[in-house]
Amino acid sequence: MTLRRYLRPQDVVWLVAFAAIAIFSPYRDPRVLWSLAALALLQIFDARMASATSILAKLALIWVMIYYSTGIESGLWVILVLPVISAATRFGLLGTATFAVLACLDNASFILLIEKDKSMPWEPQGREFSLRLIILIVVGFLVNQLAEASRRETRRFQETAAKLETAEAQVRRSERLAALGQLTAGLAHELRNPLGTMKTSAELLSRNVTMENPIAQEMAGYISTEVDRTNSLITRFLDFARPQHLRLEPADITTILDRAIASLPGIAIYKNYSPGIPPVRVDAELLERVFSNLILNAAQASPEGGVVTVKTQLLDNKKVEVCVIDRGSGIEAKNLESIFNPFFTTKPEGVGLGLAICSKIVDEHGGHITVESTAGEGSVFHVILPL
Repeated sequence: MTLRRYLRPQDVVWLVAFAAIAIFSPYRDPRVLWSLAALALLQIFDARMASATSILAKLALIWVMIYYSTGIESGLWVILVLPVISAATRFGLLGTATFAVLACLDNASFILLIEKDKSMPWEPQGREFSLRLIILIVVGFLVNQLAEASRRETRRFQETAAKLETAEAQVRRSERLAALGQLTAGLAHELRNPLGTMKTSAELLSRNVTMENPIAQEMAGYISTEVDRTNSLITRFLDFARPQHLRLEPADITTILDRAIASLPGIAIYKNYSPGIPPVRVDAELLERVFSNLILNAAQASPEGGVVTVKTQLLDNKKVEVCVIDRGSGIEAKNLESIFNPFFTTKPEGVGLGLAICSKIVDEHGGHITVESTAGEGSVFHVILPL
């Protein structure tokens, strides 16, 4: 198990390949063989090293191997494709071209070591040498193109996986909202009947208790007040549970945002509206409620004197995005999945229905709402609606 951790299957292939080169190579100089062994180790630990450093070290070792074999006539020049391929799989076209040129210069440097009284004739050595350089450049280019195609496919799969994960999270959230909505609706209706009786009894008690009994008067008032507060809470439950009857009409998203902002005086807001956003078919009243809630939450999370940013932008000419940004306390990572769940809240006085209702309204518009947040740095709520 320990050996498998440090020695991968591809490492065994490399060891076998370099051992074969050492066995069948006609160059028996110990310095050539030691350089070949060092190159094999470098290739095995290649993924654990900085890319440029590893490739430059390979070029240096191959230069030593060629030098101690037969110089420019050495058949070991072909190993120069190894650093070229490494560069092509790790860098873009410019990086690949740079290291391909360095490999060509690595081999071409041996021309300078030819004795002055000798020269390299063009036929056939010159043509063969030129062919070597062309091969190195072509190999680098072709491998780079294949690697770039593979990188594009990998990015596409990662983006698709991220979208699927987001979609699955939205489906799970919608299922939770639907189940809790049905439960809440039934419970709210069952509670309203006894609450009505309690309210009526408290009012009758208040009327029939004499003024000489202030404690009973006070208790009757408390009962009536708490029943009203509970009824208000049940109304909010029902707002969450009942299906919204959307009145969809073309509306300007910035006008809706301006109305939501105007309903929240005293909050410092920076508007960053993108021009040219076409009208969106929405229920303006319900969306205004969504934005008011998000802006109020952002203001409450912000430090004193903080500014809430409201930003709009067009996405692919198919969707409009509204972002509500604050630089406040942020949301802990463990709570990010739960903040849109009903009855989940981190506020001492909250009941945890505000964001759940917002999410439900946006979902019924065919859009979705997401959040990015870092504890202590702030949050960004994204509301995305189809055009």
